Amino acid sequence: MRDFSQNRSALALNTATLGHNMPGVGAGWSAEQTVDACAQRGIGGIVFWRPEITGRAAAIGRYARQAGVKVVGLCRSPFLTGPLSLKNSQDIQDDFYKAIDETAALGGDVLTIVVGGVEAGTKGIQESLKHVAERVAAVCDYAAQCGVRLALEPLHPMYGGDRSCLTTTRDALDLCDQIGASNLGVAIDVYHVWWDTDLPNQLKRAQGRIFGFHLCDWLAHTTDFLLDRGMMGDGVADLKGLRNAVENAGYAGFCEVEIFSAQNWWKRDPNDVLDVMVERFHSVC
Repeated sequence: MRDFSQNRSALALNTATLGHNMPGVGAGWSAEQTVDACAQRGIGGIVFWRPEITGRAAAIGRYARQAGVKVVGLCRSPFLTGPLSLKNSQDIQDDFYKAIDETAALGGDVLTIVVGGVEAGTKGIQESLKHVAERVAAVCDYAAQCGVRLALEPLHPMYGGDRSCLTTTRDALDLCDQIGASNLGVAIDVYHVWWDTDLPNQLKRAQGRIFGFHLCDWLAHTTDFLLDRGMMGDGVADLKGLRNAVENAGYAGFCEVEIFSAQNWWKRDPNDVLDVMVERFHSVC
Protein backbone atom coordinates (compact mmCIF):
# COMPACT_ATOMS: atom_id res chain seq x y z
CA MET A 1 0.00 0.00 0.00
CA ARG A 2 1.28 3.46 -0.89
CA ASP A 3 2.68 5.56 1.94
CA PHE A 4 0.78 8.85 2.18
CA SER A 5 2.17 9.95 5.55
CA GLN A 6 4.15 12.72 3.85
CA ASN A 7 3.14 12.67 0.20
CA ARG A 8 -0.09 14.33 -1.00
CA SER A 9 0.47 14.19 -4.76
CA ALA A 10 -2.19 11.44 -5.03
CA LEU A 11 -4.73 13.48 -3.05
CA ALA A 12 -7.59 14.98 -5.05
CA LEU A 13 -10.34 17.35 -3.97
CA ASN A 14 -13.86 16.65 -5.13
CA THR A 15 -15.35 20.13 -4.96
CA ALA A 16 -18.47 18.79 -3.25
CA THR A 17 -16.30 18.86 -0.12
CA LEU A 18 -16.66 22.65 -0.27
CA GLY A 19 -20.35 22.47 -1.14
CA HIS A 20 -19.89 23.23 -4.83
CA ASN A 21 -22.21 20.42 -5.90
CA MET A 22 -25.31 22.27 -4.71
CA PRO A 23 -26.43 25.85 -5.36
CA GLY A 24 -26.49 28.32 -2.50
CA VAL A 25 -24.33 26.40 -0.05
CA GLY A 26 -20.67 25.98 0.73
CA ALA A 27 -17.71 28.18 0.00
CA GLY A 28 -18.97 29.92 -3.11
CA TRP A 29 -15.47 30.00 -4.56
CA SER A 30 -14.90 30.23 -8.29
CA ALA A 31 -13.33 27.25 -10.00
CA GLU A 32 -10.09 29.22 -10.25
CA GLN A 33 -10.06 30.00 -6.52
CA THR A 34 -10.51 26.33 -5.75
CA VAL A 35 -7.69 25.34 -8.10
CA ASP A 36 -5.39 27.94 -6.51
CA ALA A 37 -6.19 26.67 -3.01
CA CYS A 38 -5.33 23.12 -4.09
CA ALA A 39 -2.10 24.21 -5.75
CA GLN A 40 -1.02 26.14 -2.65
CA ARG A 41 -1.37 22.98 -0.55
CA GLY A 42 0.22 20.56 -2.99
CA ILE A 43 -3.09 18.78 -3.59
CA GLY A 44 -2.44 16.92 -6.80
CA GLY A 45 -5.87 16.63 -8.37
CA ILE A 46 -9.35 18.08 -8.57
CA VAL A 47 -12.79 16.82 -9.60
CA PHE A 48 -15.40 19.37 -10.57
CA TRP A 49 -19.17 19.22 -10.70
CA ARG A 50 -20.88 20.12 -13.93
CA PRO A 51 -22.65 23.33 -12.78
CA GLU A 52 -19.26 24.83 -11.89
CA ILE A 53 -17.82 24.51 -15.36
CA THR A 54 -20.83 25.15 -17.61
CA GLY A 55 -19.65 26.97 -20.73
CA ARG A 56 -16.10 27.29 -19.37
CA ALA A 57 -14.79 23.73 -19.27
CA ALA A 58 -11.82 24.25 -21.60
CA ALA A 59 -10.71 27.47 -19.90
CA ILE A 60 -10.96 25.95 -16.43
CA GLY A 61 -9.04 22.89 -17.55
CA ARG A 62 -6.25 25.06 -18.92
CA TYR A 63 -6.14 27.08 -15.72
CA ALA A 64 -5.80 23.92 -13.62
CA ARG A 65 -3.02 22.53 -15.79
CA GLN A 66 -1.12 25.80 -15.61
CA ALA A 67 -1.44 25.70 -11.82
CA GLY A 68 -0.07 22.16 -11.73
CA VAL A 69 -3.34 20.54 -10.59
CA LYS A 70 -4.58 17.53 -12.54
CA VAL A 71 -8.26 17.54 -13.52
CA VAL A 72 -9.08 13.98 -12.52
CA GLY A 73 -12.63 13.98 -13.77
CA LEU A 74 -16.15 15.33 -13.67
CA CYS A 75 -19.23 14.65 -11.58
CA ARG A 76 -21.51 13.44 -12.92
CA SER A 77 -23.59 11.90 -15.68
CA PRO A 78 -27.29 12.69 -15.72
CA PHE A 79 -29.50 10.24 -13.88
CA LEU A 80 -30.35 7.61 -16.47
CA THR A 81 -33.47 6.23 -14.82
CA GLY A 82 -35.87 6.96 -11.99
CA PRO A 83 -37.75 9.90 -10.52
CA LEU A 84 -34.83 12.34 -10.61
CA SER A 85 -34.00 11.76 -14.27
CA LEU A 86 -35.11 13.85 -17.21
CA LYS A 87 -38.45 12.57 -18.43
CA ASN A 88 -37.61 12.18 -22.11
CA SER A 89 -35.23 9.38 -23.12
CA GLN A 90 -33.65 11.48 -25.87
CA ASP A 91 -33.03 14.32 -23.43
CA ILE A 92 -31.29 11.88 -21.07
CA GLN A 93 -29.08 10.58 -23.85
CA ASP A 94 -28.30 14.07 -25.16
CA ASP A 95 -27.26 15.23 -21.69
CA PHE A 96 -25.12 12.11 -21.30
CA TYR A 97 -23.22 13.03 -24.47
CA LYS A 98 -22.91 16.61 -23.21
CA ALA A 99 -21.38 15.41 -19.93
CA ILE A 100 -18.81 13.40 -21.91
CA ASP A 101 -18.00 16.47 -24.01
CA GLU A 102 -17.55 18.57 -20.87
CA THR A 103 -15.21 15.98 -19.35
CA ALA A 104 -13.11 15.96 -22.50
CA ALA A 105 -13.05 19.77 -22.71
CA LEU A 106 -11.79 19.94 -19.13
CA GLY A 107 -9.03 17.52 -19.95
CA GLY A 108 -10.51 15.14 -17.42
CA ASP A 109 -10.00 11.41 -17.58
CA VAL A 110 -13.15 10.06 -15.91
CA LEU A 111 -16.86 10.84 -15.96
CA THR A 112 -18.58 9.44 -12.89
CA ILE A 113 -21.93 7.78 -13.56
CA VAL A 114 -24.66 7.83 -10.91
CA VAL A 115 -27.33 5.84 -12.64
CA GLY A 116 -30.60 6.99 -11.05
CA GLY A 117 -33.33 5.14 -9.21
CA VAL A 118 -36.22 2.84 -9.99
CA GLU A 119 -37.97 3.59 -13.26
CA ALA A 120 -41.56 4.81 -13.00
CA GLY A 121 -44.09 2.03 -13.38
CA THR A 122 -41.67 -0.71 -12.33
CA LYS A 123 -40.85 -2.47 -9.09
CA GLY A 124 -37.51 -3.74 -7.86
CA ILE A 125 -34.32 -2.95 -9.75
CA GLN A 126 -33.97 -5.42 -12.62
CA GLU A 127 -35.98 -3.48 -15.20
CA SER A 128 -34.22 -0.26 -14.25
CA LEU A 129 -30.79 -1.87 -14.57
CA LYS A 130 -31.72 -2.98 -18.10
CA HIS A 131 -32.37 0.67 -19.00
CA VAL A 132 -29.07 1.65 -17.41
CA ALA A 133 -27.19 -0.96 -19.43
CA GLU A 134 -28.77 0.22 -22.68
CA ARG A 135 -28.03 3.89 -22.04
CA VAL A 136 -24.45 3.32 -20.91
CA ALA A 137 -23.68 0.95 -23.78
CA ALA A 138 -24.95 3.55 -26.25
CA VAL A 139 -22.27 6.11 -25.28
CA CYS A 140 -19.19 3.97 -24.62
CA ASP A 141 -17.77 4.22 -28.14
CA TYR A 142 -18.30 7.97 -28.24
CA ALA A 143 -16.63 8.40 -24.84
CA ALA A 144 -13.66 6.35 -26.02
CA GLN A 145 -13.31 8.58 -29.08
CA CYS A 146 -13.23 11.56 -26.68
CA GLY A 147 -10.60 9.95 -24.47
CA VAL A 148 -13.03 9.65 -21.56
CA ARG A 149 -13.41 6.67 -19.25
CA LEU A 150 -16.80 6.00 -17.66
CA ALA A 151 -16.97 4.99 -13.99
CA LEU A 152 -20.13 3.36 -12.68
CA GLU A 153 -20.49 4.33 -9.03
CA PRO A 154 -22.65 2.00 -6.95
CA LEU A 155 -24.44 3.88 -4.18
CA HIS A 156 -25.50 2.70 -0.74
CA PRO A 157 -28.78 0.75 -0.91
CA MET A 158 -30.63 3.52 0.93
CA TYR A 159 -30.50 5.46 -2.37
CA GLY A 160 -31.98 2.60 -4.38
CA GLY A 161 -35.36 4.19 -4.96
CA ASP A 162 -34.41 7.62 -6.25
CA ARG A 163 -30.67 8.03 -6.90
CA SER A 164 -29.19 4.65 -7.77
CA CYS A 165 -30.70 1.29 -8.54
CA LEU A 166 -27.05 0.21 -8.79
CA THR A 167 -26.22 -0.54 -5.17
CA THR A 168 -23.31 -2.99 -5.07
CA THR A 169 -19.89 -3.32 -6.62
CA ARG A 170 -20.95 -6.78 -7.77
CA ASP A 171 -23.81 -5.36 -9.81
CA ALA A 172 -21.58 -2.61 -11.22
CA LEU A 173 -19.00 -5.16 -12.38
CA ASP A 174 -21.76 -7.34 -13.80
CA LEU A 175 -22.82 -4.37 -15.92
CA CYS A 176 -19.23 -3.86 -17.05
CA ASP A 177 -19.07 -7.53 -18.03
CA GLN A 178 -22.37 -7.31 -19.88
CA ILE A 179 -21.41 -4.19 -21.86
CA GLY A 180 -17.80 -5.21 -22.44
CA ALA A 181 -16.32 -1.78 -23.18
CA SER A 182 -12.67 -1.27 -22.26
CA ASN A 183 -13.33 2.31 -21.12
CA LEU A 184 -16.10 1.27 -18.69
CA GLY A 185 -15.20 0.58 -15.07
CA VAL A 186 -16.20 1.40 -11.51
CA ALA A 187 -15.66 4.05 -8.86
CA ILE A 188 -15.30 2.78 -5.30
CA ASP A 189 -16.64 5.28 -2.76
CA VAL A 190 -16.02 4.60 0.93
CA TYR A 191 -19.41 6.06 1.86
CA HIS A 192 -21.25 3.59 -0.33
CA VAL A 193 -19.25 0.37 0.10
CA TRP A 194 -17.75 0.39 3.61
CA TRP A 195 -20.47 -1.98 4.86
CA ASP A 196 -20.20 -4.55 2.04
CA THR A 197 -18.61 -7.76 3.34
CA ASP A 198 -18.47 -9.11 -0.21
CA LEU A 199 -16.36 -6.20 -1.42
CA PRO A 200 -12.98 -8.03 -1.16
CA ASN A 201 -14.30 -10.76 -3.45
CA GLN A 202 -15.62 -8.25 -5.94
CA LEU A 203 -12.40 -6.25 -6.01
CA LYS A 204 -10.62 -9.39 -7.16
CA ARG A 205 -12.83 -9.19 -10.25
CA ALA A 206 -12.08 -5.51 -10.71
CA GLN A 207 -8.42 -5.66 -11.78
CA GLY A 208 -7.84 -2.88 -14.28
CA ARG A 209 -11.42 -1.63 -13.98
CA ILE A 210 -11.24 0.62 -10.90
CA PHE A 211 -11.29 4.16 -12.27
CA GLY A 212 -11.78 6.07 -9.02
CA PHE A 213 -11.48 5.78 -5.24
CA HIS A 214 -13.46 8.25 -3.11
CA LEU A 215 -12.64 9.09 0.50
CA CYS A 216 -14.87 10.27 3.35
CA ASP A 217 -16.26 8.51 6.43
CA TRP A 218 -19.55 7.11 7.71
CA LEU A 219 -20.63 8.75 10.95
CA ALA A 220 -22.02 6.31 13.51
CA HIS A 221 -24.88 8.67 14.28
CA THR A 222 -25.45 10.35 10.94
CA THR A 223 -28.25 12.91 10.90
CA ASP A 224 -28.82 13.00 7.13
CA PHE A 225 -28.16 10.13 4.76
CA LEU A 226 -27.26 12.47 1.90
CA LEU A 227 -25.70 15.53 3.49
CA ASP A 228 -23.93 14.34 6.65
CA ARG A 229 -20.84 12.50 5.53
CA GLY A 230 -17.89 12.46 7.87
CA MET A 231 -14.37 13.76 7.41
CA MET A 232 -11.91 10.89 7.24
CA GLY A 233 -11.23 9.56 10.73
CA ASP A 234 -14.50 10.81 12.25
CA GLY A 235 -16.51 7.68 11.50
CA VAL A 236 -16.56 3.91 11.49
CA ALA A 237 -15.21 3.01 8.03
CA ASP A 238 -11.94 1.07 7.80
CA LEU A 239 -10.23 3.58 5.53
CA LYS A 240 -6.80 1.99 5.35
CA GLY A 241 -8.27 -1.47 4.95
CA LEU A 242 -10.44 -0.31 2.07
CA ARG A 243 -7.58 1.51 0.35
CA ASN A 244 -5.34 -1.52 0.78
CA ALA A 245 -7.96 -3.73 -0.88
CA VAL A 246 -8.45 -1.27 -3.74
CA GLU A 247 -4.72 -0.94 -4.34
CA ASN A 248 -4.26 -4.71 -4.18
CA ALA A 249 -6.75 -4.80 -7.04
CA GLY A 250 -4.34 -2.70 -9.09
CA TYR A 251 -5.56 0.83 -8.43
CA ALA A 252 -2.76 3.41 -8.33
CA GLY A 253 -4.69 6.59 -9.09
CA PHE A 254 -5.92 9.56 -7.10
CA CYS A 255 -7.71 9.33 -3.76
CA GLU A 256 -10.61 11.74 -4.15
CA VAL A 257 -12.09 13.35 -1.02
CA GLU A 258 -15.84 13.84 -1.46
CA ILE A 259 -17.75 15.01 1.63
CA PHE A 260 -21.36 16.18 1.54
CA SER A 261 -21.83 17.99 4.85
CA ALA A 262 -24.47 20.71 4.89
CA GLN A 263 -24.49 21.32 8.64
CA ASN A 264 -20.79 20.91 9.39
CA TRP A 265 -17.98 21.14 6.84
CA TRP A 266 -19.85 23.30 4.34
CA LYS A 267 -20.36 25.90 7.08
CA ARG A 268 -16.65 26.20 7.89
CA ASP A 269 -13.98 28.37 6.35
CA PRO A 270 -13.02 26.45 3.20
CA ASN A 271 -9.33 27.03 3.89
CA ASP A 272 -9.75 25.24 7.21
CA VAL A 273 -11.65 22.40 5.53
CA LEU A 274 -8.81 21.88 3.06
CA ASP A 275 -6.19 22.00 5.80
CA VAL A 276 -8.02 19.37 7.86
CA MET A 277 -8.54 17.27 4.73
CA VAL A 278 -4.80 17.27 4.02
CA GLU A 279 -3.91 16.40 7.61
CA ARG A 280 -6.40 13.52 7.75
CA PHE A 281 -5.17 12.20 4.40
CA HIS A 282 -1.69 11.93 5.88
CA SER A 283 -2.74 10.55 9.24
CA VAL A 284 -5.72 8.20 8.81
CA CYS A 285 -6.01 7.24 5.14
